[in-house]
Amino acid sequence: MASLRCFLRSGKNAVSAVLRREFHRTPAAAVQVTVRDALNQAMDEELERDERVFLLGEEVAQYDGAYKVSRGLWKKYGDKRIIDTPITEMGFAGIAVGAAMAGLRPICEFMTFNFSMQAIDQVINSAAKTYYMSAGLQPVPIVFRGPNGASAGVAAQHSQCFAAWYGHCPGLKVVSPWSAEDAKGLLKAAIRDDNPVVVLENELMYGVPFELSDEAQSKDFVIPIGKAKIERQGKHITLVSHSRMVGLCLDAAAVLAKEGIECEVINMRTIRPLDTEAIETSVMKTNHLVTVEGGWPQFGVGAEILARIMEGPAFNFLDAPAVRVTGVDIPMPYAKILEDNSIPQIKDIIFSVKKTLNV
Repeated sequence: MASLRCFLRSGKNAVSAVLRREFHRTPAAAVQVTVRDALNQAMDEELERDERVFLLGEEVAQYDGAYKVSRGLWKKYGDKRIIDTPITEMGFAGIAVGAAMAGLRPICEFMTFNFSMQAIDQVINSAAKTYYMSAGLQPVPIVFRGPNGASAGVAAQHSQCFAAWYGHCPGLKVVSPWSAEDAKGLLKAAIRDDNPVVVLENELMYGVPFELSDEAQSKDFVIPIGKAKIERQGKHITLVSHSRMVGLCLDAAAVLAKEGIECEVINMRTIRPLDTEAIETSVMKTNHLVTVEGGWPQFGVGAEILARIMEGPAFNFLDAPAVRVTGVDIPMPYAKILEDNSIPQIKDIIFSVKKTLNV
């Protein structure tokens, strides 16, 4: 396990360089902030704002975090606020939940959410259910955060997307940021929330720069949990996705626009509670729907969206069956060519859009 974790921390620069070109291009003069630095800013501002906030996890302090998301925080806030833990997710997640019950506001970092399986009893049975089981007497204001979904070349035990897993559970709020603005605004909102919030980041997005508005650079900037964002307006078909897949949808939409197909791209931002209204409104306008996610198809996020559309008023506006684009229903292969064919690519989105529109 230790060797696997060391492997996870290696080779990020080359991947980030490719992704900078693939996902986002902004003018040279624009103020750009990477997703990594946006998360760092969010934690720094909330640690400064509220002395009850603290960060704990593996290598978050002296090493500045496995992915350097907590860079500089230990030097600024010291051992009591930035706490290195042993490699025991069940242990430090339990400590964090207990601290939240005692009145603190912990940020519990998992080096990857694949390792959160070790602590899922603490996340679900202790954190998510306590407020309900105490009849509203005992809040648990805690954030569980870290990279989620497939990275590059880390194989099956490190490549699950847990959006559907945690989105399934009442008592949790679940957010899944894409851009630097998403990352900062959603993490700040999560830290301030009195409920347990799962923040599903993406390792492949950490080094990707985005333009950050003046508003988003403010210390008071938060993004309301439960509100989706339309990243691109369109009239022919709705694309709904979260996290890294938003970038692929935008790239696919740019290609399709050259052929006269205008896609409306919705960045979910929040998995639970789901902004069903935003999706319904878009479907009523475009009359077509494709969902895109990196997770497995069975009982997935896309499956939930399609069910809600079928059960709600937007169903009567559909001119074709709604379609899901998902990861393949297998454990993630290690070989790159197999890995590439196991998660959605731009060509897969384009194919599904054209099939749905019958063009």
